Amino acid sequence: MPEQRYGFVLGTGRCGSTLLHELLARHPDVGFVTNIDDRIGSGPAGRMQAGIYRRLPTAATRKGRVRLAPSEAYRALEREVSPLISEPVRDLEASDAVPWLAERFRRFFDERATAQGAPLFLHKFTGWPRARFVDRVLPSSRYVHVVRDGRAVAASWLQTDWWRGHLGPEGWHFGPLPPAYDKEWEASGRSFVLLAGLAWKLLLDAFAEARREIGEERWLEVRYEDILEDPRGWTAAVLEFLGLAWTDAFESGFRAFRFDAGRAGAWRQSLGADAAAELDASLADHLARRGYDV
Repeated sequence: MPEQRYGFVLGTGRCGSTLLHELLARHPDVGFVTNIDDRIGSGPAGRMQAGIYRRLPTAATRKGRVRLAPSEAYRALEREVSPLISEPVRDLEASDAVPWLAERFRRFFDERATAQGAPLFLHKFTGWPRARFVDRVLPSSRYVHVVRDGRAVAASWLQTDWWRGHLGPEGWHFGPLPPAYDKEWEASGRSFVLLAGLAWKLLLDAFAEARREIGEERWLEVRYEDILEDPRGWTAAVLEFLGLAWTDAFESGFRAFRFDAGRAGAWRQSLGADAAAELDASLADHLARRGYDV
């Protein structure tokens, strides 16, 4: 029996990773945790749920309505593994995979992968990458990191009801700022817009470190904007990286998805000129490294 393969879609949140995750989950060779499993713990029934998801029209699986869809499964991970996985105050590293935690994490995924019987079991994490921890527990996993313009991410975070940046670094999701970023925030007069941008930089730094440790062979970085501009080309590249073929069944699911590249610069209007300029200045180096114009 071939060894179970695992893939992880990673991103900061509000970065387009959900689009890619839900698209890849339409592939008949992909297993995943569903939102039903997340809420009520129906792990063994995942194979049936995955099959139903692939048969549903995309209109029936969009966010904002009662739906069946792939899930990051933080409720289930808290129940069956630990809140350390779902809401860590810093990135998880290989050294965090102590035996009791590693065993629970491995069992969470192995049981679901076995029940679904798919060649590739795919999961998504947003926020901290957690990739070094994952790689210690599930070695040989592959990682697709979805990057989006940090100014768009910051603008989107500020408009969500779960973003806790209004509490400052003392009460938000990511722990204390590194000294250089903390100095930048204080110099801005504690701008909340800037703080959202600093969070993006903080996470991108963690992703860069994880990528260095895991290596280029098992790490693929894709820009959300590029996926929207060339969805077929970039989806094919991701499938190849994950060892999946573009089948007729996947083609049917792919054609049902809509890709809208028309609102790439909408973040400027939502923030206004002054705040946009503040982010331009702060994020310039991180943006330029990933090919974004400033």
